[in-house]
Amino acid sequence: MASGDGFSADQRYEIDRAIRAAETLCRYEFSVFVGPITGDPAPFAQRLHATLIAPARSVLILVDPAARLLEVVTGAVVRRDLHDDAVRLAAVAMESAFSEGDLVGGIIRGVNQLADAARKPQTLHASS
Repeated sequence: MASGDGFSADQRYEIDRAIRAAETLCRYEFSVFVGPITGDPAPFAQRLHATLIAPARSVLILVDPAARLLEVVTGAVVRRDLHDDAVRLAAVAMESAFSEGDLVGGIIRGVNQLADAARKPQTLHASS
């Protein structure tokens, strides 16, 4: 997790735990950046996403609490399973928590919701 910080050790642990669970669930990489951004938010988030180890298989959540900005960037491979409507719903859930002053809970809720939406459905095979 990249961060502008301000989180306690317990809060960082809870966010990291949510990220690991999300990655296990859907097999994509998640990164969270919390802090001030420079310039236009979307290009800033896209540049940050491009620096990740596997951007095509990654989801970046960028939050600038002071500017009240949220950006979610998904890689090309991730977009096959995680559609824009699901990203918008997760963003609404995060913004709702943020507006109530729950930054950590909003991030965790967003990570969980994005991972659940990106999860490939299990296939059941009938044995003959």
